[in-house]
Amino acid sequence: MKPPLPRMKILGENLSIKEKKCIFASKRTHKSRLFDMNIYDWIVIILPVLVSLFAVRWIYFKILKIAKVKNLVDNPDARKLQKTPVPVVGGLAVFFGLILGLLAGIAMMGLLGAEVQQLAGITPSPRLLPIVLAMSIMLYVGCMDDIMGLSPKARFAIEILVILGMIFSSGICVDSLHGLWGIADIPWTVAVPLTVFAGVGIINAVNMVDGVNGLSSGLSITCSMLFGLYFLGIGDYVNAVLAFSMAASLFHFFVHNVFGEQSRMFIGDAGTMVMGVLMTWFVMCTMHDAGHSYSLSHNYCPTAMVVAILSVPVADTLRVMTMRVLHGKSPFSPDKTHLHHAFVGIGVSHSITALSEILINVAVVGIWYLSVRLGAPLYCQLYTVVLVAAIFVWGTYAFLVYEQHSNSSIAQWLRHFSPKTHLGKTEWWQRLTYRLDAPEFDQHERKNLRERLERKFMNR
Repeated sequence: MKPPLPRMKILGENLSIKEKKCIFASKRTHKSRLFDMNIYDWIVIILPVLVSLFAVRWIYFKILKIAKVKNLVDNPDARKLQKTPVPVVGGLAVFFGLILGLLAGIAMMGLLGAEVQQLAGITPSPRLLPIVLAMSIMLYVGCMDDIMGLSPKARFAIEILVILGMIFSSGICVDSLHGLWGIADIPWTVAVPLTVFAGVGIINAVNMVDGVNGLSSGLSITCSMLFGLYFLGIGDYVNAVLAFSMAASLFHFFVHNVFGEQSRMFIGDAGTMVMGVLMTWFVMCTMHDAGHSYSLSHNYCPTAMVVAILSVPVADTLRVMTMRVLHGKSPFSPDKTHLHHAFVGIGVSHSITALSEILINVAVVGIWYLSVRLGAPLYCQLYTVVLVAAIFVWGTYAFLVYEQHSNSSIAQWLRHFSPKTHLGKTEWWQRLTYRLDAPEFDQHERKNLRERLERKFMNR
């Protein structure tokens, strides 16, 4: 016999029949689908990932060459950390790989058929067009910003319009707190402005952390993987494919920006705005009331989860904007007060800076997950995440800035340790750089580069 339907209450009222069926049909136990994946699940996820990886690998150097020929580069200035012009239209390659991966996933789901989909528990979303259109618009706007430059007001207005379009075309927004503080459903008069505010904040947060090599792509890979695991766990395979395809599309950028030299290409505003709007979509889908039953049956706080996943970019952006306003400046005025600037300020390399912030982000998510496993109430999960993110991000920044301007023993140790983080001068790093840069050159140039590299290490 089937077990009885669980009886749960929100605000003193019984769950609806639809919510009860959702709990019973999809989650009879507290185990996630991640622990019960079959061959169809793996095929639907792995195929788009492979398509995205190879697509970006194929088009990367083509876009890089065009950017250099057309002089589509990001030139160094007083607030930027690079010393030479770097191609800046990498977002085109990311979008290309993401769309091809998504198409591969949808095609795979279609080939499986409705019967097999039901057997595998695959639930494709019919609301895909809004996010694809939103990413396309943000890609275009970002490219215009990279090439010609747009005013902050124009970008701000476009971001609001795009998010409003996503909301009204899909019917999805942040319309539920899933029982947090006793609040279930949020009326649309409040939900729409809240979603717009959150979305604009997320887009600008992702854009603002794009300051050192590999940071924005590394953080976005991490966030996409975490969202992908969540959507895979609840059976939302379209969003899972979106998330994992984004991570796969960003992989080459992370590798080339961290280890490459001649092959380095910035993702640009086009890429960060696409990543930002996609993260906004993931937050909207997570906080939508459709996932209400699942969160209750598993005693986790979706609000705490999304804050934890986006903890580093959001917390750092809030701190920077707050300090700008307190100093009488515009919150969008550029400066060098981000967390990555503090790391670089004490001499830490770009690669270790990016790795440090990624580890901080993962640590916040890990602490949130631990609070869920320990059975913490919903409000306690959120307070824990906010407190830990503030300590890790704000506290780390304050500590680094203080030590940078002091002469304490810790500051002296940091000054001694920081040069050791610059691994770009090591033999293995430079050999990897050569292999990454080689596809950019013809055979003659490649031979000369290899000979120079060999002479360099023979003279050591």
